[in-house]
Amino acid sequence: MCFSPADSPRSLLAAHAKVLGALSGEREVCTGYAMPARSSLPVWMTLGPRTWRGVLLETARAESELLSHNDFLVDDLKRELGLIDPLFETVFEMGDGGEEPTEEVLLRVSFLEHDGVVLRLRYKTDVLDADCAARIAGYHLTALALIAADPDAEHARQSLLSAEELHFQIDGLAGPRRELPDRRAHELFEERARTHPDAVAAVRGDTQLTYRELNARANQLARALLARGLSREGVVGVVTERNLDWMTALLAIFKAGGAYLPIEPHFPADRIARTLSRAGCRIVLTERGSEAMLYQAVESLSGVQTLFIELAYEEVYSEDNLGIEVAPGQLATIYFTSGSTGEPKGAMCEHEGMLNHLFAKIDDLGIGEGDVVAQTAPQCFDISLWQLLSALLVGGHTLLVEQEVVLDVRRFMDKIVDGRVNVMQVVPSYLEVLLSCLEQRPRELPDLRCVSATGEALKRELVQRWFAVQPGIKLVNAYGLTETSDDTNHEIMDRAPERGRIPLGRPINNVSVYVVDEHLEPVPLGAPGEIVFSGVCVGRGYINDPERTQRAFMTDPHREGRRLYRSGDFGRWLPEGKLDYLGRRDFQVKISGFRIEIGEIENTLLRVAGVRKCAVVAIERPDRSKHLVAFYTGNAPLDAAVLRGRLGDALPKYMVPGAFHWREGLPLTGSGKVDRKTLTALATERDAGEHNHDQPSTAAERQLATAWAAVLGSRRSGHAGRREVRAGASNGSRTVGFLLSGNNCRKGRT
Repeated sequence: MCFSPADSPRSLLAAHAKVLGALSGEREVCTGYAMPARSSLPVWMTLGPRTWRGVLLETARAESELLSHNDFLVDDLKRELGLIDPLFETVFEMGDGGEEPTEEVLLRVSFLEHDGVVLRLRYKTDVLDADCAARIAGYHLTALALIAADPDAEHARQSLLSAEELHFQIDGLAGPRRELPDRRAHELFEERARTHPDAVAAVRGDTQLTYRELNARANQLARALLARGLSREGVVGVVTERNLDWMTALLAIFKAGGAYLPIEPHFPADRIARTLSRAGCRIVLTERGSEAMLYQAVESLSGVQTLFIELAYEEVYSEDNLGIEVAPGQLATIYFTSGSTGEPKGAMCEHEGMLNHLFAKIDDLGIGEGDVVAQTAPQCFDISLWQLLSALLVGGHTLLVEQEVVLDVRRFMDKIVDGRVNVMQVVPSYLEVLLSCLEQRPRELPDLRCVSATGEALKRELVQRWFAVQPGIKLVNAYGLTETSDDTNHEIMDRAPERGRIPLGRPINNVSVYVVDEHLEPVPLGAPGEIVFSGVCVGRGYINDPERTQRAFMTDPHREGRRLYRSGDFGRWLPEGKLDYLGRRDFQVKISGFRIEIGEIENTLLRVAGVRKCAVVAIERPDRSKHLVAFYTGNAPLDAAVLRGRLGDALPKYMVPGAFHWREGLPLTGSGKVDRKTLTALATERDAGEHNHDQPSTAAERQLATAWAAVLGSRRSGHAGRREVRAGASNGSRTVGFLLSGNNCRKGRT
């Protein structure tokens, strides 16, 4: 079937399908198709990796198939099957039917003949403003122009964004520009040691070090490393507890021009050996009491030296600064994170990226001279770095909180108060423990000004509770990855936000964040896409791991000379220029043709009062059908009907799990992540005992189900198939409704 791409009416439908695909991030989309003198019918179109000509052929097929069912009484079928949800939320029409948007239809896109083809959009003004409508109209016009210009071009590689919107996304949504000092972090510390030598730099328990003492120790240890052959960017492992020698070792490595590699002393020997081997580490700093697993690991390696920190002090090296030149782009840190293959990967970050993050924390959390920052995170977590160093750059001091104190919430509260801590960072689950303690035993935290939460989803309920108990202490939702020098976004709050989900916030200084499609092109504002990072924050890649580096790190196609990191996280831009997290790329499943982000379901479930942690898995039954099962923790089990209702208020029904299982705790892998394989096996086992084959039982039911599937494209007949259709046309049309009704197109976006 051949068409003239420039003037075929089907080009208009193809353009509309392309716009829906861009707004939803889906390859399969659905829209209402206006029919004369009757209700609109849903038309399904699959975009896929094809040329514009292929899209035209697909829309012709879909339209022809739809018109063959023109005599179906869809409204009667809906009533018969008890369908409540709208089948679509956009309508395409040729000519002017004169109908206005309804409660179910948010947007009508009309093409009229009037001295050529005129595009008209009618929309609900309570969910869509003129600026967003103008952008959507522009996307349609751009799609038509692209079809006419080259029908044999691959449509997926051609963006619908205007030059103005592209500029706004690349430049306008980037973090503020901030000039960084032309010195490294350890050099800024040295300046403070020179100007305020007797000020307290660090405290742990009953021991404290002044700036002079800490600097002198670090200089001695740096010289001991150089004496053992440390070269520029040579990797130095540090196997110690969280103490003052650990802090000294970090500074010493930077001063000597080496790269810092933290290793937990209690890790299994095999893991330590694999980490040292992968990193090419030849020198390891350790201490008495932390070396048992390390020695077992080193036995299997050749050419690895170990050095006790306390013995290095006895070698009587000079206490003066070394003055070794360290470049901004020089390797600073290597943090090993879990890999999907089971083999940890060592993320390499440079001094300039580290310094940029330190100053983002200093600026946004308000760390200044004399302030106290609590150091609580384990040494192998990247957040431990800013906790350790940020105060030292501005004349404050670091309070290292002993692990046994962290594990006792009342002692921890005493430590925060007695240590006059001004800034701290904890994971949300620990913040909840602190809140419970404060709610049961109210007390003042007179010096605490700011608490940052990171590492887990921060629930709105928790934020509300925090400000009810501590209204004068700011809360920061921090988001970032090890590969991007730690946090890249800060959402700074002095009250609980009105929206249900806590956003990730705006990018920090000198960081660019894009939300892109599979070809790294920015998606329309408010549309879902992969979160990628550009700028000084992006590290070098994974050490001695070119294959995984190549998959995640690449050249930024939008900014010359910059690196780009693909996070695998999915998100969208909110109207106010803040980032919203939707889930992980790794946790996508497809059920009955619908692509589902597991993370979106989990984030919604976490907003339910009484749910502390959760995980959703997909199981496959013997009939090859897939189903969602949710596991959650909390103080007590919740009514499954209530959970379904709460999720059903925010998600299409095909995204609502069919079963909810309460557990005291979720199983974890060796790396501390939720063990989804175990949960999937458990869900499958339980489902096998409960599964009831849900098929139509009478001839009338079978005939009705088959007819419904033929008209609306349902993949299965039967009651389960009916539930699928009831979910609402397609993920594409639903996502468009999400885009519009979620107030993602409010004023302020050009």
